[in-house]
Amino acid sequence: MKQILLIAAGGGLGAVARWWLAGCFTAARGSFPLGIFMVNISGCFLFGLLHGICQARGEDWKLALLTGLLGGYTTFSTFGWDTFDLIRQDRIALAAANAVLSVVAGVLAVWAGVALSGRGAGE
Repeated sequence: MKQILLIAAGGGLGAVARWWLAGCFTAARGSFPLGIFMVNISGCFLFGLLHGICQARGEDWKLALLTGLLGGYTTFSTFGWDTFDLIRQDRIALAAANAVLSVVAGVLAVWAGVALSGRGAGE
């Protein structure tokens, strides 16, 4: 139960932080989704920073900060970490496949979801 509460508390804070930061960039966005871009990039930076801190502090910190806080903030940070870790292991082809396939499959999955919902993408 303690683990669930750590993840939930961190996730709630992360979701509010994502909403706030993305909103800060909404007016300046133009046609580029700058707010979510900033969330994703800052989330990747924070994952790298907090990963090192959590390694020294234990599993509770990892659950609260990496799984909870950053999971609520942006799961793109985990994608960034996984791809970085593959590069770090000299598994460049797998890193490239992960990056390309995740983006392409993600966009196709959104398209499929919209198509199945019966609502046009332009609505």
